[in-house]
Amino acid sequence: MEEDNDDNTAAGGGGESETKSVPSAANENVIPNTLVLIGDTNSIEIGSKNILLDHDGQTNMEQFSTKLYDLCGRHISVINMLGLQNIDKCPFNQEIHAFLLLLPNGRHTNHYSSGLQWLEKAFGKGSLDYVMTVVTHKSGENSESALTDLRANSSFVEKRFHTCTRSMMDEIEIIALLEKIDIMVSENDHHCYSGVTCDENKRQKLHLLDYKSHKEERMDFSVYQQNQTGTSDIDTSGNKEKSVKMSEEIDRKKQYQTLLSRLHLQDKYQQKLTPADFLKIGPPVKQDHDTSEKDLAHTFLQRLMMLDYRARYIPVRQDSPEVIHLKPDREFETVETDDDVLDALYSTNVYSNQSKQTHVHPMDVQMAVFHCSDSFFKQNMITKLSQCQYALPLLVPDPVTMDIDCPLWTFRQIRKSWKITEFKDNSNIVTMKSLPICKAETAMVSFLRLGSLSLSKSQLMNTLINDRHNTFFNRNCPGSTKSRHLMDGVAEIAWYCPAGKPNDTFTDCIAFCNLHGDALSFEKQRDILTEKSSVNVVLVPTLEKGDTSSAVISDLYRSPKPLIILIADNNCGAVQMKGGNYKIGLKDRSQSDVSEELKQVIGRILSGPHSSFQLETMTEVSGIRVDEDDKVCQKGKSDAMKIVKLLQVMEFSKIKDAFLPCQGQLWHKWSRTNKELYHLKGHIEKEKCQKQQEMMQIRQDQCTASCNELMKLFIESLSSLPSTDKKYFLKWTQILIDALPTNDLTSILQSYDEKWSEVLALKKKHDKSDLLRRKQTELDQISTKLQSATFGLEHIFREMGQIYEAHASLQKQTKRGQPDWSKYPELAAELMISGHPMELMDGDAGHVPLTWISSLLDEVIKKLGDKRVFVLSVLGVQSSGKSTMMNAMFGLQFAVSAGRCTKGAFMQLVKVSEEMKKDFQFDYVLVVDTEGLRALELEGNATLHHDNELATFVVGLGNMTLINIFGENPAEMQDVLQIVVQAFMRMKKVKLSPSCVFVHQNVTDIAAAEKNMDGKRRLQEKLDQMAKLAAKEEVCDAECFSDVIAFDVQKDVKYFAQLWEGSPPMAPPNPGYSESIQELKTFILSKASQSDGITLSQFKSKIHDLWNALMNENFVFSFKNTLEIAVYRKLEVKYGNWTWALRSNMLTIENGLYTTIENGKLDKVELNFLHKEMSKAYGEIKKAMTTYFDDDRDKEMLVQWRGQFENKIKEFHDEQVRGVKRKLDEVIQQKNARKKLDDKKTEFENKLLQKSKELAHQLKDKAKDEEELKKHFTSVWSGWVRELTADIKPIEDINYAEDQSKIIQELGFEWSLIEESKSSGRYTKISEVGDYEHYVTITKHRELCDTSHQSQGDDRKKKNKKGQGSYSLSTAWLSLKKIFGTVSTPQVEKHTSGRFLSYEEQQLIRSLIDDVEQQTIDIIKKKPVAARGYSPTYLQEVANNVKEKVTEFESKRNYALKKEFTVDLILYVFHRAESWLSESHKKFKGNNDALSYVESKKIQYYNIFRSFCKGNSSAVVLGELMCEKLKVSTVEAVCNKTAIDLAGEMKCTFPAFSGNRLNLEKHLLKSLAEKEDFDGFITYIRHPRNQAEAFIKDEVKKYIFKDNKVKARNILKKNVEDIKNLLSRALFTATEKVKKQRGDPDMWVKEFSSSLKDQLTFNTFCCQNFSDINNFDFLKEETEKGLVSVIEEVSSLSLDKMEEFRMKPDQILIDQLCNCCWVTCPFCAAVCTNTLKDHSPDDHSVPFHRSAAVNGFHFRNTEILSVDFCTTDVACDGSFYPDGDSEELIPFKQYRTAGPRYANWRITPDESKLKYWTWFVCRFQKKLEDHYGLKFQDQGEIPSEWKTHSKKEAIKSLDKMFNL
Repeated sequence: MEEDNDDNTAAGGGGESETKSVPSAANENVIPNTLVLIGDTNSIEIGSKNILLDHDGQTNMEQFSTKLYDLCGRHISVINMLGLQNIDKCPFNQEIHAFLLLLPNGRHTNHYSSGLQWLEKAFGKGSLDYVMTVVTHKSGENSESALTDLRANSSFVEKRFHTCTRSMMDEIEIIALLEKIDIMVSENDHHCYSGVTCDENKRQKLHLLDYKSHKEERMDFSVYQQNQTGTSDIDTSGNKEKSVKMSEEIDRKKQYQTLLSRLHLQDKYQQKLTPADFLKIGPPVKQDHDTSEKDLAHTFLQRLMMLDYRARYIPVRQDSPEVIHLKPDREFETVETDDDVLDALYSTNVYSNQSKQTHVHPMDVQMAVFHCSDSFFKQNMITKLSQCQYALPLLVPDPVTMDIDCPLWTFRQIRKSWKITEFKDNSNIVTMKSLPICKAETAMVSFLRLGSLSLSKSQLMNTLINDRHNTFFNRNCPGSTKSRHLMDGVAEIAWYCPAGKPNDTFTDCIAFCNLHGDALSFEKQRDILTEKSSVNVVLVPTLEKGDTSSAVISDLYRSPKPLIILIADNNCGAVQMKGGNYKIGLKDRSQSDVSEELKQVIGRILSGPHSSFQLETMTEVSGIRVDEDDKVCQKGKSDAMKIVKLLQVMEFSKIKDAFLPCQGQLWHKWSRTNKELYHLKGHIEKEKCQKQQEMMQIRQDQCTASCNELMKLFIESLSSLPSTDKKYFLKWTQILIDALPTNDLTSILQSYDEKWSEVLALKKKHDKSDLLRRKQTELDQISTKLQSATFGLEHIFREMGQIYEAHASLQKQTKRGQPDWSKYPELAAELMISGHPMELMDGDAGHVPLTWISSLLDEVIKKLGDKRVFVLSVLGVQSSGKSTMMNAMFGLQFAVSAGRCTKGAFMQLVKVSEEMKKDFQFDYVLVVDTEGLRALELEGNATLHHDNELATFVVGLGNMTLINIFGENPAEMQDVLQIVVQAFMRMKKVKLSPSCVFVHQNVTDIAAAEKNMDGKRRLQEKLDQMAKLAAKEEVCDAECFSDVIAFDVQKDVKYFAQLWEGSPPMAPPNPGYSESIQELKTFILSKASQSDGITLSQFKSKIHDLWNALMNENFVFSFKNTLEIAVYRKLEVKYGNWTWALRSNMLTIENGLYTTIENGKLDKVELNFLHKEMSKAYGEIKKAMTTYFDDDRDKEMLVQWRGQFENKIKEFHDEQVRGVKRKLDEVIQQKNARKKLDDKKTEFENKLLQKSKELAHQLKDKAKDEEELKKHFTSVWSGWVRELTADIKPIEDINYAEDQSKIIQELGFEWSLIEESKSSGRYTKISEVGDYEHYVTITKHRELCDTSHQSQGDDRKKKNKKGQGSYSLSTAWLSLKKIFGTVSTPQVEKHTSGRFLSYEEQQLIRSLIDDVEQQTIDIIKKKPVAARGYSPTYLQEVANNVKEKVTEFESKRNYALKKEFTVDLILYVFHRAESWLSESHKKFKGNNDALSYVESKKIQYYNIFRSFCKGNSSAVVLGELMCEKLKVSTVEAVCNKTAIDLAGEMKCTFPAFSGNRLNLEKHLLKSLAEKEDFDGFITYIRHPRNQAEAFIKDEVKKYIFKDNKVKARNILKKNVEDIKNLLSRALFTATEKVKKQRGDPDMWVKEFSSSLKDQLTFNTFCCQNFSDINNFDFLKEETEKGLVSVIEEVSSLSLDKMEEFRMKPDQILIDQLCNCCWVTCPFCAAVCTNTLKDHSPDDHSVPFHRSAAVNGFHFRNTEILSVDFCTTDVACDGSFYPDGDSEELIPFKQYRTAGPRYANWRITPDESKLKYWTWFVCRFQKKLEDHYGLKFQDQGEIPSEWKTHSKKEAIKSLDKMFNL
């Protein structure tokens, strides 16, 4: 087993070279060769398909198992001794590796004990260490209890236990059994057992064989088989050579599988390792600890992926002690003497140490992993080995068949850069080259060894390439062993790449190839290398004719290729021979001397003409298999070649323009135009429409340009190829594209470097000359060229995105024969899920393609589900190693080559492995890698803005941001820190809270703790300094960085060693770097474990929010967190449900208490009592709130509102309790006020009853004549009423109209004015007038006004000089400022000189009207009208207040309001108060007017009178009287309960009422549009709450009487049924109690009344007229009879009867739904849609604003309405005057500084429009103009695009508002 040349022969004294493939003892004996089956014959079903035993004969002979060989390629013999009792038949002196004790399931316990006894008796006690217990069961039978049963035996070893089916046909079960046997055999001190039989009379010594000494005595297996069985299972032809060859192959297979087994890779032999196995978050890599053999391969790979070149030198933990213990045979032990001890010391015998197993050779680990990987992972692995500056396998023999593979595919990702030094014209010329290594044509030097020698060939080669790094593994490397299996015959290749420096070993790139093992044994590899090389170097032990190697040397000597022979037993220096060949002696010479000489000789040879080598030519070599010849690889290549052929015919820098047109100028122009939408000037809406049309045209152009051949081919391949083919296709496309621009890109980069150096030199001199400007211009031109020449797969994906965006925005149908654009996101999503990075932000255009990204993420969500991800963003200066760091940390694939720095931002998904998921709340880490800050290509004016934009974007996206700082230059650091701190400051202001980690890369001495402490201190100071600076810029309070973000300088700063150990290009990565990577990864994951991450859909929303906000100058005010908005809206709906639950509960309590008060059973309501009644419902709501805030998936976001909403619910609850107490106190007050009347009512009723009875007695004989009775009763009734109410004054009705006129006249206003206003009805619309000029008189201050106008004009002339205005008509419109605040031209002034009242003055008059109206309602509602009645003084107070307020208003204005205004206003507020006064007075009259009361009883007492006349008994009459009384209260109870139930039903199920405030708004607007009711719109604009109330009333009416008539009636019927049941129970209870206690009618009435509890009002009455009743059952029956008609009558009630009672469903819903915020936008009057009335500190907001024209917003001193949306205004450069008196212009972007009305509004810049309002403006253009007395003209002209919007589109757009 040769290490690199002769590592194993040095000790052997020139003996036979160990190059044959003979298994080592250590390895061979872990493979079980012989298995003995013992136990019960019933435990196995023997048959032809039984893998373990396909014959039933018992034998003591080994039977070679062909089935086991076929299954696992292992040579295993099986001896069947099942059921054998006769011990004489036991095999004699035969090696046994395992005894399989087979036990049938169910009888296993007994059979186990007897089986072991038999085995011990037959083979001795030592055999028990070799037992594997196997319980067999029938198919489908459960054998789980067997393990539990057998544990009871002390001798049972659990890991030596297996279960399988009796048929033994399952391959998986048998493989698992063999693996357990392997483990058992390797654990035993002696791997096999050999003994003799022992019978009862004779006991012989059992002997354990030393395997190593026994090995030589064993015959070859095939011969052994022939001797044993008389047949040959392997070599039937008798051909000895073929048999030996096959035997060697079997041995190789055995040792290969043993190796895989030791490395735990056996399952990867068929199912290969893939990149996906390592592109996931797994457990941390062990750095300092020894690794067990089973983890060796995995650890090697993990460390290799992290660029740790020490992956080859992983210490292996020994499972058994290394010290050799000699174990003498105890039977022959004698007393030891000192001489014996010394003999042992000096003994030359090599003792076998069975307890020590040679650890696996490091290169065997590497090659085993290589063989067990799929082609893509091999490629990754070889790329990483190349980055570690290790040699790479070029020719690889198959471990079993020894067929030779050339893994050309694995080299395809490797790119090498070097600098060639040429001496011309007395100077050195250095040329840079950068090529894919497969394409590079270089010299190649091959090293071969012929025979055995002591010098290490690999070590010598290392001195030529890099004497400080083991490029080729050699015997002096850590971990090297003599036992090596997979490296013999492997040819490795490495390249020397010069740096263009004087100390370069060679001046050009050279490939060095090393054939491991004796080249004499590997003829094929030797021939390939000698043929391909430029120089052959051969190491020989001696140079003698007739030597075994002489023939090979002769051939090489005669070859035209230069030959260098290194001779071990010769000490001469370099000697040149004929043909340019050399020989060099090695004997007694230092390696450095030999190395130097060899360098010179090679350099000399290669300085002349020589052949060159290119990797790609390996495909031409015959007799070997090139991996790229696989069909699937070729298919991918051929598809990729179709694309590349299109590109090859064109100059490279023009390819992007020709084949990727959508992402070039078109996309860049679209991005610029989109950004311009946020910086509009002039006629904003018109300009905006134009720009949007331009953008649509660009999209149209993109669609037209998108159908080129390249994209068609690419999409077709991506869509149609199977998964593996697709991977090859993409890899090949990238490889072939990368190979294209090599010469172009290299030369551009070189010229860029040179020009950049010149510019820097001039800048250092502070040169401001034209030369510097010229050089910078040249640099910009080269930069543009560099951009064009940079072309990769990411640009093709970018084109896909643009094609998709263009088609999606136009909703284009796919043309026939063209790829379906709608499938593009799905194709990209598949790639992203498989680990492919996807572009998030286009660095060239500096724009995020939102439509494409959204659709892509939607597809990812479709495929994976809405998984939670932890977003890790990375920021840092360009070329600071961010992408390298992320690739090493997570095994990512971000592009890292120089000249291809990441442009923009890319995202890549990394899965969290199953074993790690338990520690995290998320399923993936989503890494966002960015283009470097201060990128050289972007130097210039836009750099800082671009950097701030990028930093804000990625910081906002990330749950954590890594800030990567390169080196220790404070100036560079300052620039980055300033940008980063500002980004974090912005996040704090918009309530996003990412965490951050600073990474210092390239720090010279990371070990120096003091230096690190000083560095951290300086960083902290810098951050604090930057925080103060940023705080000023962002207007925020922050004294230090930790005020901005949670940051601990001790923990959150990491120092990284420099990446390279030495100088590139030959330097390997620094091992300290990979350690730092691992530490950082562990730290990141520990922080991540405390985060819940975000869902992919939330990530998508975040991208939208951040990018839309970044489009505006003021990020903080522009940021709209849609996630937060959605969560808040959901919370609002919940809040609505919680408050409704409290309200409906309170209504029920109020209803019950009202009834109790009316029944006279309650005269005081305590707050404590109400709180107690509400406690259960309130407790449940609080519990529901706690659950919601604690358990909702958005609980982290909800926490910010928790305190606010808990307080609001408490306030609501307390307000409900106080409100009900107020109402009930009023009821008690009213009841007390009418107590006198109530007493009289009882007296009246008793008297009326008595009189009726007496009259009936008189007219008994006329009972049959109904007319006669009615006439008599009517004649006496009037007398009764006069008699009863003689001393009581009647209450008069209100004469409201007369009172109004009289009071206004008393204030001094003319009667004609009053009458004119009343008759026209003008006053009713005063609050909704569009223009109040006709109410204004300007005579009072005319001169003052004229002077004011003149001075304003003069001021404007002065302003004009400052560039604020213009006097040419053409430019005036561009400079006009909004509202009354726009500077205008003289021409416009002439035209509009009649316009006096500004917009703001109009608004002030409206405010006056609204304020007076509110004050009036407050005054009137405080008056005790219901308790004491109406008084005209109430109206007088209101009228005086109105007059005072008008006078006060006039005193502050420079105009007067006409008398008509005051009259109209007074009449208007009277009108608003009228309904409340009338209703209250009606209630007062009903409760307090005795005359009305008595008159209302006429029918009731006529019925009693008639009943007595007919001779009915007292019981019948009493029953009728009861029913009459109950009818009224039943109707009231049913109506009140039905009102509550209907309100509840509508609140829960009616769409308009079942959501939050915004939902109500949507349905209200929809209703207005459907009706096209302009007056309704004006009411909504002026008094949105009034319109909302009207909408609720209309909808309730429609619901009850039209749409849900049946449901409403069913609710009523249910309540009637409940009352009916209540009455039945009350009658039964009263009757039973009176019968039991022998009571009288009075008791019966009282009992009946108390049984009604709080559900029906029922005033008891005196029963002196019914004292004769004694049959209460009859009374009950009569009452029940009467109730039947009452119930029927109530059931058929009309539902509008509810209007007459206290509870009204519409009013209940108004109280619930309108108790919210009604503040309107100061610009467009849009209503704040917050469900909470007082939602401070949250700002007022609305999802969509509207055109300011809706609110009459116009340009100052003109009749021109402003059509602009305020969401557009705040993004543009216009200004406005905040009030009518102001001459100071406020920029729209700073609108919050304009005063209190503006300060609390959050108006986010938004270029999207709600079509609803554009439709409204167009639909009602004329009416709006008439209403406001203004015009849509000039700069207020309606954009033509608006006129295309239909009503249907308008209504549909409302859904968009709600879904935002």
